[in-house]
Amino acid sequence: MDHMPHPRPPHLHRQTTRHGKTVWYVRVYHGPRIRIRAVYGTPAFDAEYRTALQGERPAPAGKYREGTLAWLLERYRDTSAWRDLSMATRRQRENIFKGIIKKAGGEPYRAVGRKSVSEGRDRRSATPAQARHFLDAMRGLFRWALAADMVKVDPTAGVSNPKRKKGAGFPIWTEDEVDQYQQYWPVGTKERVWIDVLLYTGCGEAMR
Repeated sequence: MDHMPHPRPPHLHRQTTRHGKTVWYVRVYHGPRIRIRAVYGTPAFDAEYRTALQGERPAPAGKYREGTLAWLLERYRDTSAWRDLSMATRRQRENIFKGIIKKAGGEPYRAVGRKSVSEGRDRRSATPAQARHFLDAMRGLFRWALAADMVKVDPTAGVSNPKRKKGAGFPIWTEDEVDQYQQYWPVGTKERVWIDVLLYTGCGEAMR
């Protein structure tokens, strides 16, 4: 699209190349020029614009088709919302996302609704911890997508956590407790091995 309604969003500039092509870029005062490569008027354009306003260059076009769930996950991994998570949380959620991409990555992300999220939780209900990690991962993804105007509704809103099994047992560690444990016991120690095995095996069940 060559024309944009006025007033333009702050710091967004248009330029016409010598080949007659219109390109958009963001420049905050005397800062660097950051090119917006997505098509104007699309959610991808808005997401790149917001990223550029923060002084970050949008991620280059990836291997996934725009509008798919895998494409949305690829965009999410390039945001501060993802980078602000602890390494333990990111590793845990990566395993979940890999399984989701394998089974449903080519589906439109806007087709994900509360029903499909609930079904994904229920398929993991035999292991409440896995079901809860799945919900946490999906909530993080779609809360970011809602804030970035990539979706109009958060499909995880209103989806409750699975009930914990009754009976005695060890209390479930929080993500901060896991992170502290991993910082205390370096990779290669026997104390580190057992928790990595517990955390990162069997957590990649996909949405089927």
